[in-house]
Amino acid sequence: MTISSVTSTDTTNASTFTSETLSNSSVLSSDFETFIKMLTTQAEYQDPLEPMDSSEYAAQLAQFSMVEQQVQSNDLLTALTAQLSGSTMGQLAGWIGMEARTTEPVLFDTDPITVLPTPPAGAQQMELVVYNNQGQEVDRNALSVSTDPVVWAGVGQSGQPLPAGFYHFEVEATGANGIELDSTKAETYARVVEVQNIGTEATVVFSGGSEALASSVTALREGS
Repeated sequence: MTISSVTSTDTTNASTFTSETLSNSSVLSSDFETFIKMLTTQAEYQDPLEPMDSSEYAAQLAQFSMVEQQVQSNDLLTALTAQLSGSTMGQLAGWIGMEARTTEPVLFDTDPITVLPTPPAGAQQMELVVYNNQGQEVDRNALSVSTDPVVWAGVGQSGQPLPAGFYHFEVEATGANGIELDSTKAETYARVVEVQNIGTEATVVFSGGSEALASSVTALREGS
């Protein structure tokens, strides 16, 4: 009977490959079948005169079992994520046609925009500052220190109507002794025209094309 043997070099290479593969969990997770074939080949071609130590083999099988459980857990999490995403999309579909409260730039198309300012803590004087889509200041008006809504008619500092486009609003304030406080973004309402699911984040698209994370929307109301 002829016995085929493997040289010590081959055995060492197989052992080294096993160790490297076990240490790289991303490889094991993405190429599960390769790990199985590697263990089978190592057992098949081991030197009969110097077989693999049983404790070492048991340790590899234990690691194999842990990897298997991890892969199954990842598959389960992926399935759950997909299920939750589908559920979220179903819920957000009802937002289409409604107006969402947001700090993102909103479309001004000659109709006045209702702005909801948030006074910074300690504010004693406030101003509403309006910026166009290029980040340029186009208007500035004094406000009372309150959360009362104000209506912006789309008129610039020169008194001339501003062109249609996207605008966003900030509140600048000063406190005691004229100390400047951190500015805050003022909210407005914009009509939701689309809901998207990008990765794990749901996004709403407003009239005109501006976008915001669904999680950033603080209120909804019936579309006007």
